[in-house]
Amino acid sequence: MLIRWGLPVLVAAAQLGPFAIRQGPFDLLAYVVVLASALPLCWRHRFPVPVLVATLLAAASYDHAGEAPDQPVWYGPLLAMHAVAAHSSPKARFTALALSFGGTLVAVGPVTALRTIALLTAAYALGRLHAAAEERAVRLERERELEAERAAERERARIARDMHDILSHAVSVMVVQAEAGPVVLRADPARAEAAFDAIASAGRDAMAQLRRILTVLDDEGGPRGPQPTLDDVPGLAEQVRRAGVEVDFTTTGSPVPLRPDVAVAAYRITQEALTNVVRHAGAARAWVRLDWAEDGLVINVEDDGRGASTAGGRGAVGGRGAPGDRGVAGGRGVIGMRERAAACGGTVEVGPRVDAPGFRVSVRLPA
Repeated sequence: MLIRWGLPVLVAAAQLGPFAIRQGPFDLLAYVVVLASALPLCWRHRFPVPVLVATLLAAASYDHAGEAPDQPVWYGPLLAMHAVAAHSSPKARFTALALSFGGTLVAVGPVTALRTIALLTAAYALGRLHAAAEERAVRLERERELEAERAAERERARIARDMHDILSHAVSVMVVQAEAGPVVLRADPARAEAAFDAIASAGRDAMAQLRRILTVLDDEGGPRGPQPTLDDVPGLAEQVRRAGVEVDFTTTGSPVPLRPDVAVAAYRITQEALTNVVRHAGAARAWVRLDWAEDGLVINVEDDGRGASTAGGRGAVGGRGAPGDRGVAGGRGVIGMRERAAACGGTVEVGPRVDAPGFRVSVRLPA
C-alpha cells in the first residue's frame, strides 16, 4: 500500500520541484498536467494500459500548458510502461508499445522521439525482468509445496511399512505361541510358561517400537529413541526361537559403515523375512547370515519349510510380485521388503532354496 500510493506522490514531488526552485509565475494548467502525469500511477497495477495512455497524454501536453519550467515529464510514463510490461497480457503489451512508440514519433521531434523510445524500451525490459522474477518465485514456491507433499507421502509410506513390520512380526509370534500354549499346558507346564513369556516379550517389544514411531509423529514429544539396526537382529532371532523355530545367526566379513536408512532397512527386511518363516513356512530351522563386503552387505534368510508352494500363503501374493513370493495376504510383506531395499539402492530376491527344501530371501544393500 505504501509503494502503491507513495511512489506516485514521490513522482509528483520530483516533477513539481522545478516549479518551487525556479522563478515563476507559472500557469495553473502546467501544475495540473504534472499531477495528471503522476497520480494515475496509483492504479498502474489494475489498469496498466489506460494508466500508460493517460500519463503519455499528460507528458505530451506539458509543452502546450503555458508558462512552465523547462523539464521533461518522463517519470510517470516510464513507471506506467514498467507496469504494462510486468502485469499485462502479451497482446496488451504489444498494443501499448505500438501506441507509445507511434505517438512519440508523431508528437515530438526525431531526436527527442529516439531518446523517449529508448527510455520506454528500457522501462519495458525492466518490467519484463520483474515479471519473470515474480513468475520464478511463484514456480519455486509451488515446487517447494509439491516437494513437501512428496516428502509427506514418502514419510507416510515409511511409517506404514514400519507399522506393518512391527505388528506383523509381533502378532505372528504371539499367535504361534498362543496356539501352542494350551496344547502343552498340562503336559509340559514349563514350556507353556515359556510360550506365555514369549507372548509378553513380543508384545512389549512391539509396544516399545510403536511408541518410538508415535513419539516421532508427536511434535511435542519427549526424547526420541533410536531406530533399530543390525545390532538388534540377534534379538529378532531370539524371538523366533521362542516361537518354536531354531535360528542360526552368523556373520562373515568385516562390517562397513551403513547409512542410517540402510541400517534400518536391513533390520526391517530381516524382521519381515523371519516373520514369514514363523507365519507361513512350517519350518523347524532357519538361518540368518550377514555377509559383509567392501561395497555393502548381503543378508540371506533361509528356512527348511514348505518352500514356494502356495500352502499357508507362501506363494499367494494376490497377483503382485514375482512367482513364488510369499508374505501376508495380498503379498504386502514381500512388496514391502522390495520397496525398502529399492529406497536405499538395494535389491531383494526371493524364492525356493536350490539345494534343499525350504525358502530363501537374499538382500543386497549398498555401503
